[in-house]
Amino acid sequence: MPLLELQNVTKAFGAVVVADELSYSLAEGEALGVIGPNGAGKTSMFNLITGTFAPNSGSLHFCGKPITTLSAADRCRAGIARSFQIPQPFSGMTVFENLMVAATHGARDSISKANRHCLEVLEKTGLIDRANAPAGSLTLLGRKRLELARALCARPKLLLLDEIAGGLTEHECRELVDTINDVRKEGVSIIWIEHIVHALLSVVDRLIVIDFGRKIADGDPAETMALQEVREIYMGVDADG
Repeated sequence: MPLLELQNVTKAFGAVVVADELSYSLAEGEALGVIGPNGAGKTSMFNLITGTFAPNSGSLHFCGKPITTLSAADRCRAGIARSFQIPQPFSGMTVFENLMVAATHGARDSISKANRHCLEVLEKTGLIDRANAPAGSLTLLGRKRLELARALCARPKLLLLDEIAGGLTEHECRELVDTINDVRKEGVSIIWIEHIVHALLSVVDRLIVIDFGRKIADGDPAETMALQEVREIYMGVDADG
């Protein structure tokens, strides 16, 4: 049984189609990469999975149960958590307080259990020294780590990462990849949207390519990247080049 399944999911805003009969499944423990040009509908797909958007048609299942009509809060409590492309911390709260919100409202941990889990996640994500710092004072790398840490504190079965490596230096990117791979070892399934392809390929088992809301390729990462259609659409390589 797939952990997540999208079946012919379609979403349009007027004439703008952001998901066009999108179908795929994700196995438990799998890491799936998602690439595509800007405006292809990648983040909209996350919004459909998390319940921010409701599809016009199609269905979504998580852990074998229909979630198409569930609220975003209920999907979070069921085990779906995400990071945002542009970090959105509670800037006036400390790093630790940001994590406690996720642990108590997302995972519904007791205060004592949430405290322990948040400290573990702070260690894992390299934020322990910044635990009492205002979230708004963090560097870009720190804010990216906070996005990841806050999602992990919701105890997800499925973690959605939206361009979490964007804007980082090569060294920072490698550190982040190491952290994501550590998360994978704990059995968390991942869907990762990313333009930093070398980072993505060092984590994922499988790659899908989206263009104009439609899935155009799905398979082994290296083989998918080598497809002529992918090279033309995503990488801007001329078909005759």
